[in-house]
Order: sequence, then C-alpha cells, then structure tokens
Amino acid sequence: MATTRRSAGVLLHRRGADGRVEVLLGHMGGPFWARKHERAWSVPKGEHLAEEDPWAAAVREWGEETGLPLPPGEPVELGTVRQSGGKEVTIWAVEGDLDAAAAVSNTFSLEWPRGSGRLQEFPELDRFAWVDLDAARELMVAAQVAFLDRLLESLG
Repeated sequence: MATTRRSAGVLLHRRGADGRVEVLLGHMGGPFWARKHERAWSVPKGEHLAEEDPWAAAVREWGEETGLPLPPGEPVELGTVRQSGGKEVTIWAVEGDLDAAAAVSNTFSLEWPRGSGRLQEFPELDRFAWVDLDAARELMVAAQVAFLDRLLESLG
C-alpha cells in the first residue's frame, strides 16, 4: 500500500496599501516550471513524516523555503487539501510582513538536461511575491486555492 505524502506550510498574509489582503507566494523552481506562470506558484511548504508534528514541520519548512525567520503572529490552521498528485497539504495562516526580495530558497539536485548524466542545483522556489487574492487564485497550484477562501473566512 502506498504511503501518503504529506506537506505542511505557512501562508503569510498582510493588508496591502489599498487595504486588500495580500499573500506571499513562491514560484516553483527547476526546469519544469521555468516558463510557467499560472498555476506555478505555491504556499511555502515542504514534506514531513506522518509522525512529525505538522506545525513544527511548517515552521521548519518555512525557514528552508524562504531562508527567513517566520514573522511572529498567531497561527490559524486552514486545514488540509489533497493535491492532484495525491499529496496532502496542511497550511496555517500567519499575519506578518517581510521583504519578498530577501527570501532565498533551499535547493534540490536534478539531472539536467535529462539523460545528460549531469546534476544541477535548482532552488525549490525561485522567486517570491506579494499578490492580492484575485491574482493568487490565478497563480497558485489549483488545489491550494481553497486555502485563500479559508483565509478570508478566518479573517471574518
């Protein structure tokens, strides 16, 4: 029987200058995502083992994915979604602010070009941006869009 892959992460949010809610998203790195824009952005998150506390994993993964400390704020669990590949993703919302340009992700190794025998390093997330919720709905991996509705609900 296949083991369910699990990820946990943090959806950082703030009020923009116009008062609208903005979220911090990361564009997925590597050659597959290089020329994609829509549906190629994600909440900073990462995999964890079933026995690991998901919130602890979310905080760890935030640090690995952004290279920045998580801004202080009260975490609000937004629940879990199952992505198209079967991975279960659990996300917490935290209100806070940071400079998106200062975020630098960890990297992964991949044989590229495929079949070349040459390993290259790519960032997990190659850039970060604050986007309003309308833009986020177009940019995010489809299954993660549910977290935007849950965020709005939690903000009242």
